[in-house]
Parts: sequence; C-alpha cells; structure tokens
Amino acid sequence: MLEARALEVSYGESLALRGVNFTVREGELVTVIGANGAGKSTILRTIMGLVKCRKGEIYFQGENITFTAPHHRARMGISLVPEGRRVFGDLTVVENLRMGAYVKKNRKEIDSAMEEAFHLFPVLRERRRQVGKTLSGGEQQMLAIARSLMSKPRMILMDEVSLGLMPLYVEETFNVIGKLHEQGVTIFLVEQNARKALQAADRGYVLETGEIVMSDTSGNLAADPMIKKAYLGA
Repeated sequence: MLEARALEVSYGESLALRGVNFTVREGELVTVIGANGAGKSTILRTIMGLVKCRKGEIYFQGENITFTAPHHRARMGISLVPEGRRVFGDLTVVENLRMGAYVKKNRKEIDSAMEEAFHLFPVLRERRRQVGKTLSGGEQQMLAIARSLMSKPRMILMDEVSLGLMPLYVEETFNVIGKLHEQGVTIFLVEQNARKALQAADRGYVLETGEIVMSDTSGNLAADPMIKKAYLGA
C-alpha cells in the first residue's frame, strides 16, 4: 500500500533522513521506533507532504505521490494523527470531528462516521459540546484519533500518540489502536514508547540518526538483545 524508496530529507544543511526505505502492506500495523531526534516524525510529515524530500520517491497504492500536495494525499485516503494532538482548541468536539471529514460531502456518511467515533470513544459523546482546549490530554488524544478516522482513510499515520499521557490514557490509546488494527485499518505508527509499539505492531523498523538500521517482525525486534538494551530498558 505504501512504499518509500531512498528517502532523503534535510532541514537546511542538516540531513534528517538518509536513504530511508520502508513498506506498509494493506491491513498491517507497522511501527518505527527510535530515540528523540532520530527522524521518526519527519518520516510521517514527509509521507503526508508537509515536508519535501530532497531525494527518493513515495508510492501510495502504486501511485507516485512524491510531489503530490498534502490535501490531495488526504483525499487519496491518508490521514495523520499529529504529534502533540493539535486539536482545534476553540472548536467543540463535534466541530473538531467535522473538520476531520472535510473531504467528505455526503452528510449521511459524515453522521455515520461520527457515530462510529462516538462508539469507539464514548467519552467524546459525553463531551461533544465541550471545546477542545478544556479536554484533558488523554481526551484530546482520543479526539485527535477520532478526527483522523472521520474521512474513512485507507491509511492512518500516528505520530507519538502516547507522548505526555498518563499511563491510564496510554493503555486506553493502545487498546483503541489494537481495535482499529483488528478491524483491518492500515496503521503506520512512530512511537517513542518502543515496548507498547512493538506489542501492538506486526512489523517494525528501527531508526537511528535518520537511517533505518534494523527491520523485522515486532516479536523478533522485541527479543533482540540490542533492542532490549537500547529501547526496552532491559
């Protein structure tokens, strides 16, 4: 479904990604783990078109989208849950969700998607008239994920979804990710919490200073002594 070939991204003179290759097949949950500053978020921002790559190519469902504008990528079925949640603080929960469905024109489809979001996150139904900035951090993360689902995307990019959350909300967030995966949603997750990410994922990539240094099934990565020492606290 998604393929990156020899991606190279720079910020000024500093290379953020160096010859990065990866694939995500339909229905998979694939994760990228790595330390802060490794370039994990840059990968997702590049896929979404928010950052331009200096070299390399990106293919989505066989189509070259390397130079496709972000809003066209959204219309093609790619959705992003950004780092830091980025909900619209002065809009209500319902208004935030409707913003996620801007590529949809059919009112019934939008209402159906919202009902599914409320079923997945019951607390959002209770808070539906509340403005985003008054929600807790965990509730904002739920809203950010629900908003990304409103467009019925073919693939969801998730950027550091556990960042800054209390353990209870981290657990709840990953439970929802597991449910989405069981439903066949294709997910590409970058995450600093390597333990949780590898428990959830089918496969994983390890990113160090902008380069993929290892890739394998999540089980094999979790059992690797180097990964245990560097990322799992073993």
